[in-house]
Amino acid sequence: MSQVRQVGLLAAGCQPWNRDVCAASGDRFAYCATLAIYVYQLDHHYNEFKLHAIMSEHKKTITALSWCPHNPDLFASGSADNLVIIWNVAEQKVIAKLDNAKGTPASLSWCWNAGDALAFASHRGPLFIWTISGPDSGVTVHKDAHSFLSDICMFRWHTQKKGKVAFGHIDGSLSIFQPGNKSQKHVLRPDSLEGTDEEDPVSALEWDPLSTDYLLVANLHHGIRLVDSESLCCITTFSFPSAAASVQCLAWVPSAPGMFITGDSQVGVLRIWNVSRTTPVDNFKLKKTGFHCLHVLNSPPRKKFSNQSPTKNHYTSSTSEAVPPPTLTQNQAFSLPPGHAVCCFLDGGVGLYDMGAKKWDFLRDLGHVETIFDCKFKPDNPNLLATASFDGTIKVWDINTLTAVYTSPGNEGVIYSLSWAPGDLNCIAGATSRNGAFIWDIKKGKMVQRFNEHGKNGIFCIAWSHKDSKRIATCSGDGYCIIRTIDGKILHKYRHPAAVFGCDWSQNNKDMIATGCEDKNVRVYYVATSSDQPLKVFSGHTEKVFHVRWSPLREGTLCSGSDDGSVRIWDYTQDACINILSGHTAPVRGLMWNTEIPYLLISGSWDYTIKVWDTREGICLDTVCDHGADVYGLTCHPRRPFTMASCSRDSTVRLWSLTPLITPLQINILADRSWEEIIGNTDSAIEPGAPPLLCGKVSRDIRQEIEKLSGNLRVKKLRWFSECLSPPGGSDNLWNLVAVIKGQDDSLLPQNYCKGIMHLKHLIKFRTSEAQELTTVKMSKFGGGIGVPTKEERLKEAAQIHLRLGQVQRYCELMVELGEWDKALSVAPSVSVKYWKKLMQRRADQLIQEDKDDVIPYCIAIGDVKKLVHFFMSRGQLKEALLVAQAACEGNMQTFHVSTPKGPSFSDDIYKEDFNELLQEACRELAEWYFQDGRAVLAACCHLAVDNIELAMAYLIRGNELELAVCVGTVLGEPAAPATHCALELLARKCMMTPACFPSVGYRDLAADLLLMTPDSELQLVKLCAFCPGCTEEISDLHQKCKLPTVEECMQLAETAHADGKIFETIKYYLLSQEPEKALPIGIDFIKEHISSSDWTLDTIYPVLDLLSYIRTEKLVLHTCTEARNELLILCGYVGALLAIRRQYHSIVPALYEYTSQLLKRRKVSVPLKIEHLSEELDAWRACTQIVNPSSEDSPYTPPSDSQRLVYAALLKRLKEEPLRGIVGPDYVTGSNLPSHSDIHISCLTGLKIQGPVFFLEDGKSTISLNDALMWAKVNPFSPLGTGIRLNPF
Repeated sequence: MSQVRQVGLLAAGCQPWNRDVCAASGDRFAYCATLAIYVYQLDHHYNEFKLHAIMSEHKKTITALSWCPHNPDLFASGSADNLVIIWNVAEQKVIAKLDNAKGTPASLSWCWNAGDALAFASHRGPLFIWTISGPDSGVTVHKDAHSFLSDICMFRWHTQKKGKVAFGHIDGSLSIFQPGNKSQKHVLRPDSLEGTDEEDPVSALEWDPLSTDYLLVANLHHGIRLVDSESLCCITTFSFPSAAASVQCLAWVPSAPGMFITGDSQVGVLRIWNVSRTTPVDNFKLKKTGFHCLHVLNSPPRKKFSNQSPTKNHYTSSTSEAVPPPTLTQNQAFSLPPGHAVCCFLDGGVGLYDMGAKKWDFLRDLGHVETIFDCKFKPDNPNLLATASFDGTIKVWDINTLTAVYTSPGNEGVIYSLSWAPGDLNCIAGATSRNGAFIWDIKKGKMVQRFNEHGKNGIFCIAWSHKDSKRIATCSGDGYCIIRTIDGKILHKYRHPAAVFGCDWSQNNKDMIATGCEDKNVRVYYVATSSDQPLKVFSGHTEKVFHVRWSPLREGTLCSGSDDGSVRIWDYTQDACINILSGHTAPVRGLMWNTEIPYLLISGSWDYTIKVWDTREGICLDTVCDHGADVYGLTCHPRRPFTMASCSRDSTVRLWSLTPLITPLQINILADRSWEEIIGNTDSAIEPGAPPLLCGKVSRDIRQEIEKLSGNLRVKKLRWFSECLSPPGGSDNLWNLVAVIKGQDDSLLPQNYCKGIMHLKHLIKFRTSEAQELTTVKMSKFGGGIGVPTKEERLKEAAQIHLRLGQVQRYCELMVELGEWDKALSVAPSVSVKYWKKLMQRRADQLIQEDKDDVIPYCIAIGDVKKLVHFFMSRGQLKEALLVAQAACEGNMQTFHVSTPKGPSFSDDIYKEDFNELLQEACRELAEWYFQDGRAVLAACCHLAVDNIELAMAYLIRGNELELAVCVGTVLGEPAAPATHCALELLARKCMMTPACFPSVGYRDLAADLLLMTPDSELQLVKLCAFCPGCTEEISDLHQKCKLPTVEECMQLAETAHADGKIFETIKYYLLSQEPEKALPIGIDFIKEHISSSDWTLDTIYPVLDLLSYIRTEKLVLHTCTEARNELLILCGYVGALLAIRRQYHSIVPALYEYTSQLLKRRKVSVPLKIEHLSEELDAWRACTQIVNPSSEDSPYTPPSDSQRLVYAALLKRLKEEPLRGIVGPDYVTGSNLPSHSDIHISCLTGLKIQGPVFFLEDGKSTISLNDALMWAKVNPFSPLGTGIRLNPF
């Protein structure tokens, strides 16, 4: 089981180098970074696109992408190493590869006339056709499309006319080929170019989808033309508003005949055109940077509630004039087409723009588009991460929201390395491949210093001293490591015999610096002397040394990574290499010591993996394979020592949680063990075999703070440790909400509280002040960083907030200021009729125009809150729904009471009640949205915000955030108690079966400690003692600790109970005795007898079965117990299936039934269960629950038959209600939907590819998803392989 968990992913942006780098089909779209393809898929339930997969087989720049027109699951991509790949998105695998493509496939496209043929061409041509399968498979050359006079920019097949294809060339001409017609080469150059040698490359080319001959062409300088490919004449030339505008890309809008859109190349202006007019119908400025490519999704995402049925007119060609109805002005005749455009920009931004609603449905602003070489956390803020990339920029990200906050001006060439100024100086030093080094002041947004001492040589590493903010070191390909002050005064030039790749300042001695060199040596220099000779030279590596890192906790210890694939640990005091860590199969790049556990070291390599090492023994504790290319940078922040960020050549940054590596430590904190078992000193912690102890500054600070306090220390201790150990993405938010619920003073809440999920008593207050702030903000003189909204946008946003808060008059005034009178007028009467009249007069001399369907102001004016909340929910705008519902609860909305003739109108209380219900509903939807997105902690925050402690705890348990659930539950006390106890029991199960790397006796005691924290824990302690193996002495110690009778006494108690006919007691004491196997026949007979009767229920047999399942594994697998074991496994499988139905674990119900049937088929048993009966139950369950869960939109719905209804009703009668209400519903752990590149595992339960974390079964080969493993273990403790081994995925 993997120890390191992926908890966050920063996707790359879209590359700006090649033309066809985005494509779409149905409800998916894809774009290429330089080396990977990102595929997004529409989640129909929430109507939003989510990252579905990352494909990274290409080793060189991807040049083109094309989606298969006949099969929405296939697309093809080509790359600069002459490789063409065909992918299946649904199965996320490569179907076919062509790796000797003649020349680089600069453009590629599926052939419309053949089912499985793909065409591609290099810049020079010719056009190759690759038939992928069938008798004629192989590559052929198109018989006409070759020997061109000018290079090819792109080519397009006609979608209707078989075999017709058009090419666009660098010189601005077109070539058109059609079977049976004469080939037309290099025709239709723009008139202005005729007879000249000037080049004006074709920048876009698209066939009119509704005509056989019309083709839309854009030339970079000449603009857009509509040409006729038959008569070879130009039909229309379109003109731009300004001469400066040039077209980068264009696309037809399939849903609106005659409409097309274009994107400008200098500025991000989207223009909408109709072929019947030579000027644009509309222009939108979407971004400051120019467009790179555009693609219209042919089916706009379906809304959950659609009102109009589309009627199609099949007789229009795109050029048929749209005749406007007589009353409208020319411009309004063209309403904006409903459709979504995938927009990619030159700065790597990617978005999905809804043209009808004029808003972004999704925007990934500013991704890196190339290898990310380095990443570092800001010294005084663990939420800010800086990254340096091959694309010449440094970007700073907020890792809670995974968005870019700052980006450097760019154009620096390649940036290899970065280093933050110490403390809160807000500067970053960067090192480039050709342009020296620089200091970038983030707040000023500009470069404030440059260093050119290395000339044009590449600088591979830059290091700002942690202890002395005046000194910066750089090392370069010129063989020098230079140390200078920040104003450029050189202090030392250390000369090496070859290029220097890495340098690092010691964290314990401000004057020590180490370097890594191409001559395979590590050197240590002492800066305080004038000598330029190293103090020490360490040799041992067999290839060049890249990075070096000093240990923050062990003075004089440093590590180095090399191209020989090893990491060496050096001890400066002993002049020796004290350990060699080998395991990587390629050069090592990233290196990081943990700042709390002195022996924990992490390395990243060109073999695409990250390895976690215990440097005491040199053991690799875990290998992470989720990156798709070389791993370059690794970093963590001392305040969050177990959250690591990594960056890679796959252009992504990923966040990892390392807490699973220190589970015993976390549990020591939960079980309130002494400080000695939590915090230690470095010397004792590095003893081989010592349990992990925290030795860093953060843990010491926590201890000191707690020792100063009086009162309830436990609460503070749990919270502070939890914040330090939990990954970002909601745990801080959760603790703030817990504090609010516990009655903490609002003035103590941190500043960023209002950015997250707030408690509902604050929501309205904070959003009101936010709206006021937006109204008054003036732009700062530097501009405000990335994508800062204009004044107009700020006012609009402020107005929207005031409106949702029921502050109608402020809304009207702001709308008037923006010139949107109609909106102001339509809601003004709800302030007063007088106010409305006043507005009417101010507006008298202007025409009142009609606007689009702005439901929101109207709903609020008439007080129809319910409709509005549901409107927001249907559009997936869950946060908006929540805000409105809360405003209604606080009585901010005007509700017009319609009195009924029968009696007086409703009292206000009934409305209040109604709104409260709405509020809870909005919260549940939002929580479920976070939960399905793999963010259980934020889902819990949503429930805490409305004081629903029970559900908040349930979501933490279902997300397997057990340690966090126990911490929060302990602090919340009584209301959370049942859930806290449930989490403690699951944690105790985790401790019962522990990995061998920690001493198991200590673990058992931990499990007992956890169980002793729950009331009525006797039965749980019995299970623990029954299950834990050990020698007689260990077992009797455990009995004593759990206050249970001795082993010998248990035997007597069992026999007495047996004589008295007390079944449960008998089983309990036999399990605790020397001969636990005696319990098996007694328990199994009891259950068989019950199941044979007609009116048994789950609750009568489950306690006995559950207890029996804790028999020691070594006794259960004895061959003398074979029959009893098989019967126990079958009964557990069947009861597990019933429990899974009760808890709505839909994904594993069929697997549990199948597992039970297989065991019944293959093993000799006498159980009162029949295979036919099982399959009848499963069919009935499927038939009766499909209403709730229609798996695909198209499968026809067949109502269940009467007999199925009867079977299902009988089943439900047996099940009864789940005692802990909240934990009904599937489990979903953090990171479940983050794509990873690790080996593609197939689940042995479902036969499908596993997305998210994988769980290996006991044979070391079979896998199931971690989510399924958690649900399985909660309803059936035994492994799906039928071996009788217990499952422990917790």
